[in-house]
Amino acid sequence: MAARFGFTFPLDGIALRDHRQALQDAERLGYTDAWSYEVDGVDCFAPLALAAAWTENLQLGTAIANVYTRSPLTLAMSAMAIAEAAPGRFSLGIGAGSSVIVGQWNGVPFEKPYGRVRDVTAVLERAFAGEKVSAELPTLHVDGMRLSRSALAPAPKLYIAALRERMLMLGGAQADGVIINWLGAKDVPKAVAAARRGAEQAGRDPAKVEVVCRIFVCMSTDQALVDFLGRRAVAGYLNVPVYAKFHEWLGRGELLRPMWEAWAAGDRKAATAAIPRQTIDELIIHGDAETCRRKVQEYVNAGVDVPVLNFLPAAADPAERARQSLEMLRALAPGA
Repeated sequence: MAARFGFTFPLDGIALRDHRQALQDAERLGYTDAWSYEVDGVDCFAPLALAAAWTENLQLGTAIANVYTRSPLTLAMSAMAIAEAAPGRFSLGIGAGSSVIVGQWNGVPFEKPYGRVRDVTAVLERAFAGEKVSAELPTLHVDGMRLSRSALAPAPKLYIAALRERMLMLGGAQADGVIINWLGAKDVPKAVAAARRGAEQAGRDPAKVEVVCRIFVCMSTDQALVDFLGRRAVAGYLNVPVYAKFHEWLGRGELLRPMWEAWAAGDRKAATAAIPRQTIDELIIHGDAETCRRKVQEYVNAGVDVPVLNFLPAAADPAERARQSLEMLRALAPGA
């Protein structure tokens, strides 16, 4: 078992106001980490503010805060607010997101993602150190940026969400760690090696690069249900260009090409049907509680330092989704 063991929240089907008991139960059951996320529901910082007030020891993190939809100053202020609320317990995970979220949904040009993450990371590091930052960088400009309350809390650790080699190497070179997701346990060593290579080239200790991994879990033995949920999830993510290129890099190009071609042709039904069941089994953990725990351990054995379980309830009804989310939280806890 990993020394740290986390989960993704807010939990599906449960309103933010109703998370107090779930977070406190998670802490009691041995979870060490709770990482928020944002897609099209709540933002990634508000849940952490509540968790900071409701828990005592949980490590809190964003996975991720987007570097396009927030300016460096806004990112830094939000991060330091959580750092003040939970001193020594907060980590800021940042990333570029995707062309869908950034370009289509937010209307912000999704340009030079590697450079944007690199430049925002450089500015944040200086701001967290208490500097007055002026910088003319390839993807951004700041003049006289300073955090007036930086002395009130320790600076958060900084993680970079990364898919392919260059971004993984950047995380190893410039950040405390990397955040990876949507990959199988067998894919982890390739990602870890790239991050550590970046650390080595930057003259840093590669062993100190922490690897946080979001792992998708559906605790169900109903194979038809797993197949349905898996196809829907895989189609929704792996047709996004950044994830398609990621899985080409991982070596799934030929397996997934029929899906990509059908999707590009506008045939969503054919694209979903073309997803190999092998891919679902590799990317989404499923089965009974014992099987799920064993498969999570495979990620740890492959090099993940902080497994972060992302629960996928199967029900359509929100109340039942909430019940299933809590069931997985409790059944898969380190202390279960």
